Amino acid sequence: MRKFLGFVIGGIQQKIFNVFLFTILFVSIAFISVIAFQTDALGTLVSDANEKQNEAVLETSTDLMNLVIEENLQRTTGLEAYIAGEMFSTLRTKVSLLGEFLLHVAENPLAYSDMLIYPPSASNDGVLSVQILYDSNVDPEDSRIMDQVGLYGNVASLMVSLYETGGVNSMFLGTADGVFIITDESSGLKLDSEGNPIPFPVTQRFWYKGAVENGGVYFSDIETDHFSGNIGMVCSMPVYSNGKLVAVVGADLFVNSMADYIETSAQEGAFSCIINSDGHVVFAPKTQDILNVSTENRDLRQSDDAHLASFVSDALEGNGDIRIVSIDGKDYYMVASTIREVGWVLISVVDKGLTQAPATMMIGQFNQISEEASAEFQHGLGKSRTTLMVLIGVFFVLGSAAALVLAARIVKPLSKMTKRISEMHNGDLDFEMDKIYKTRDEVEVLANSFAELSARTKNYISEITRITAEKERIGAELNVAAKIQADMLPRIFPPYPNNEKFDLFASMIPAKEVGGDFYDFFLVDKDHIALVMADVSGKGVPAALFMVIAKTLIKDRTIQGGTPAEILNDVNAQLCEGNEAGLFVTVWLAIIDLRTGEGMAANAGHEHPALRHKDGEFHLVEYKHSPAVAVMEGMSFREHRFKLEDGDTLFVYTDGVPEATDKENRLFGNDRMLDALNRHPESDPRTILDDVSDGIQEFIGDAEQFDDTTMLCFRFKGMVD
Repeated sequence: MRKFLGFVIGGIQQKIFNVFLFTILFVSIAFISVIAFQTDALGTLVSDANEKQNEAVLETSTDLMNLVIEENLQRTTGLEAYIAGEMFSTLRTKVSLLGEFLLHVAENPLAYSDMLIYPPSASNDGVLSVQILYDSNVDPEDSRIMDQVGLYGNVASLMVSLYETGGVNSMFLGTADGVFIITDESSGLKLDSEGNPIPFPVTQRFWYKGAVENGGVYFSDIETDHFSGNIGMVCSMPVYSNGKLVAVVGADLFVNSMADYIETSAQEGAFSCIINSDGHVVFAPKTQDILNVSTENRDLRQSDDAHLASFVSDALEGNGDIRIVSIDGKDYYMVASTIREVGWVLISVVDKGLTQAPATMMIGQFNQISEEASAEFQHGLGKSRTTLMVLIGVFFVLGSAAALVLAARIVKPLSKMTKRISEMHNGDLDFEMDKIYKTRDEVEVLANSFAELSARTKNYISEITRITAEKERIGAELNVAAKIQADMLPRIFPPYPNNEKFDLFASMIPAKEVGGDFYDFFLVDKDHIALVMADVSGKGVPAALFMVIAKTLIKDRTIQGGTPAEILNDVNAQLCEGNEAGLFVTVWLAIIDLRTGEGMAANAGHEHPALRHKDGEFHLVEYKHSPAVAVMEGMSFREHRFKLEDGDTLFVYTDGVPEATDKENRLFGNDRMLDALNRHPESDPRTILDDVSDGIQEFIGDAEQFDDTTMLCFRFKGMVD
């Protein structure tokens, strides 16, 4: 179509003009009535077509979004509940182990000697220690109480070991005589203002009464810790011998992190909350006002909202499938998953209105196109009316008949268009141009707009489906890879609790979901230990795969015997074979004689180790390196002999430590690393690694972690036969 002097050539305006040319003798007042009627009918058809198109888009898009939300919400909620359940399962296992050992001690008193347990001391605040408290009516000097404390003190070492494996905030036991033995790092909280131990009414505590009444393992409700004031829960268990209560053992777990997680789950129109077995909301975001934590411990099964009460009741009975729940007249998707061990449920809530957001966007685009087409149509129609009014008097009779016929022809393609749009539902969104729509006027413009919008809608839905499936697949694969890599590294400390010749701790934090750094340590035989620290070139999944191969080859070859240089020679030959990706690994490998402290190390392109002699400070031990492993076939590697004396400490690491970078691209460097090591150089290896980690975090602040951070600290305690 084109305009000439305000006249639209090829449009409706020209067609109406042609009617008057062919019907000069037939124009009448009836023509005006017919045109008015057809105009109203045309407007109604366009309006109906627009409304039906909106309904079809809204129905299809909403159904798709509902399906996506239902599938992902159910799976995500179940996974989060499973993770929480694993945490409580670990807590139960630790308490059961402590109870079994206490029972063995109580039933075999002659097999154990008395162990001293001391009251809390301010000097031990912040340090893991075993402490004893008494009820106010207990005389610590009473011989029976002293015998009881001396015998039960034999469980102290197990309590410390269970605490150090993580997952608890304290381990403890309490007797019916008012004796309370606890292992934690908060001695200062158990002292009054004058530094005296605070009496502790152990038999009146909720966990003691709950375990005795339950007769087995007991998980408490969320409570406030007696000493620290933190919110948490307690797992406790009574220990009976020959029908008599020996004591109640337990462990507590502060759940501040769970509260923080629930708080951060609140997003626009969605959040998560946790309900205990009594129907009370124990964790919920403060930013929402649907399911709030109540000081009256309101049971939601008795809620005035019948839908909510029914859903919570079903969820606590194990039926938490996704459903729509109406609260205060508004609909929400809700799904629940049981947290095993404690009988709580995790509930995810999503505003149902979110499912209509994509449809609303598409309808807005469609309406914009329709308004533009309608405006153009109305503009041409207005000019046509003006022309008709001027010629009405001359061409009265013939014009009326011709206009009636031609108006019907104009409406015919719009009628067919409306019928096709009304059939567009249940995924059938195809709108194709038909020969009848090709009128070369505003009707053709409107039909083209419908066809374009139909194609965009189908492409948009297809893209949403593809992106969602791909994201889920990649996320699942990376999670599995990260778990496999973490499981390969030794993570139980102390690794050899019965070996008094050394102390050791190590950690690895990958920069991505999976990384290329790794550490390892293992006994070659009863008198020799091997220490490994390595860094594979590259990042991500390729580096992680190469790391698995390198770690396995190094350990297998070391177990066979030989010096570090011989070991790396053989490993280098194996890794170079078929290494088309060109990956390599820097390795520091040492074998230490635990009888003499003598050691031999090979450094294949790795960082210089740091050494501290007893009563001294850490310093770098620098010597000439060999090339990295897998760089070239036939390489030979140098060896470095050293000797550790009683109390000497060795620290090895990957380049992720000195090369940690802040927002200004400054490196952490070896000097800052040594400063962090020398904060508390006399501390145990775990504390030393914590000092270095804290130093790095203080330095980089909010900067993104660039490289894997891996560290290992080894302390030689002396030549013990």
